[in-house]
Amino acid sequence: MLLETISGPSDLRALDYEQLGILAGEIRDFVVQAVSTANTGHLGSNLGVVELTLALHRVFDSPRDYLIWDTGHQAYVHKLVTGRRDMFSSLRQAGGLSGYPSRAESVHDWVENSHASTALSYAHGLSAAVKRSSHPGRHVVAIVGDGALTGGMAYEGLNNLGHSGSRVIVILNDNGRSYAPTVSRLSESLTRLRLHPGVNSARRRIESAVRDFPRVGSLAYSSLQGFYSAIREVIEPPAFFEALGVRYVGPLDGHDIAGMEQAFRQAAAFDGPIVVHVITQKGRGYKFAEEDEEKCLHDAASFDPAVGPTQSSRALKGYTLAFSESMLEIAEERDDVVAITAAMPGPTGLLPFQARFPDRFFDVGIAEQAAVTSAAGMAMGGLRPVVAVYSTFLSRAFDQANLDVGLHGLPVVFALDRAGITGDDGPSHHGILDMALCLKIPGMTIFAPSSAQELKVMLRSALDLSGPSVLRFAKTAARQVPSNQVGTGLSARRVRAGDGSVCILAVGKLLEPAEEAAALLADEGVEAALWDVRVVRPLDPIMIADAGRHALVVTVEDGIRNGGAGNFIADAIADLNAKRQSPPVLNLGVPTAYIPHDKPERILGQLGLDGPGIAASIFKAIDPAPGLRAPAYMGVEDRTSDRASIEADAASLS
Repeated sequence: MLLETISGPSDLRALDYEQLGILAGEIRDFVVQAVSTANTGHLGSNLGVVELTLALHRVFDSPRDYLIWDTGHQAYVHKLVTGRRDMFSSLRQAGGLSGYPSRAESVHDWVENSHASTALSYAHGLSAAVKRSSHPGRHVVAIVGDGALTGGMAYEGLNNLGHSGSRVIVILNDNGRSYAPTVSRLSESLTRLRLHPGVNSARRRIESAVRDFPRVGSLAYSSLQGFYSAIREVIEPPAFFEALGVRYVGPLDGHDIAGMEQAFRQAAAFDGPIVVHVITQKGRGYKFAEEDEEKCLHDAASFDPAVGPTQSSRALKGYTLAFSESMLEIAEERDDVVAITAAMPGPTGLLPFQARFPDRFFDVGIAEQAAVTSAAGMAMGGLRPVVAVYSTFLSRAFDQANLDVGLHGLPVVFALDRAGITGDDGPSHHGILDMALCLKIPGMTIFAPSSAQELKVMLRSALDLSGPSVLRFAKTAARQVPSNQVGTGLSARRVRAGDGSVCILAVGKLLEPAEEAAALLADEGVEAALWDVRVVRPLDPIMIADAGRHALVVTVEDGIRNGGAGNFIADAIADLNAKRQSPPVLNLGVPTAYIPHDKPERILGQLGLDGPGIAASIFKAIDPAPGLRAPAYMGVEDRTSDRASIEADAASLS
């Protein structure tokens, strides 16, 4: 196989175009196989950039030249041809290959870019540094695709590139899922003509001669520029880019290696910012991805490559399914409820809502800031908007949530999927900041469901509030519980009575391991009280009063510990007991660190946030009688070691 002979980009330059075509097919087969066995991974986007990646690495000299991928989930082929083929067996597994570019993995990865629309600003900064360095000939190349150009930050970056005249090559990978102007033979021919050095030289000579015409030179030059503009407006889509001072060429066939190489070399010679627009097919070369109308198998769980992912493997599950069903039920009853998402109608469970209520559904693209402020406007106008995004992406719109929604006290509901430790996507996708951030927004009600049934009740409660609210829920499986284990309104729910020694206050999905911990403690003679907090703000005063009567209070959450729910609860207990000494509060949560990718339950276990880990921490904190030791299954020593190890590993990524 040709792929086995590729250990670095230089190996690609020895191949002829027939061999490159064979290699492209081998790469597609390899990627399908790798993703199918990795449990989950990004498939469609990587199948679409095979030829594009080969052309880039044949023209540019990585890592001397900077190749910046935006978004980073389209970089699997880049990883393959930069010496990481043998690592794909560990794709998205603990200690293995990241699903995004990773500076820790390779010198060929410059930016760990998993949040979209940032590459152009990185490129602007790198270009400024290159210009002032001892190697000003290094190229800066930003590959922008898979919807990244729908984000506002991308346009800010374009504006700065044009304003500064930065020497940056922007490869616009248009796979039909974002900016997609019409492709025609005329525009392809014109592109080749405009890129030709001889044509550009002739254009400059003509402009210079026209400008020097006696008396009418300036008028003639203006007329010539007007003619150029008119032609561009009629037969090309570059007017937008060139209005920002960025040269545009394209569109090109993103699967024609020779054509792209020629364009890239000529673009590299341009002294300023230039966009090279290439058209690619997302999911190319794999039948099941090409036939997936929704997202071209953008991501996929484990599957048999011969038959493709099954419908059941792609179906909504857990909390997301409960949210999706509840949105439909409520929208049938209330015509003021609308839904907003940022390029994720499928993953957030809103496709059924979109199909049933198309005029009440809004997808703003990868533009979380716009989503939140649009929701604020809708709420001002009397609607009840639900903004559905991943927890990790809410941080991109914190200012809007704080000042556009919070400051105005508007009834916007934030449905935050993938809250807490998410696992395979690594540090950029763990949803551990939302609780700490939202607690800083005055008047924000925060719901944390511990079951699918709780989520449905809470969504209705949130939509009845007069101000903003957050409903955060996990990516992992949702508990299914009977009606007598579901709370109401803004009240907490007492799960277990205790003996006054310990009171555990569990947030969201960590109620289940907290129940296990309480049972383990009971086996050792410690009867711990247990509450399902349900609503982190406003806290239930009855729950806080009960907790304050215990010798030790323990809070458990899967968000960041510093400034999170536990700290908020501790302050509430201290305020309630202002006239007498408050009990100590042990806050168990996620450390302030960048946590590497692994399975969620394994990470939580390493952090001591599973049943035995919680029990071990409590047993250690209650200072048992001399000679009494925690049982081995609680693993006090092991948990301490695991927590120290994962925090050290996380710190190495910082």
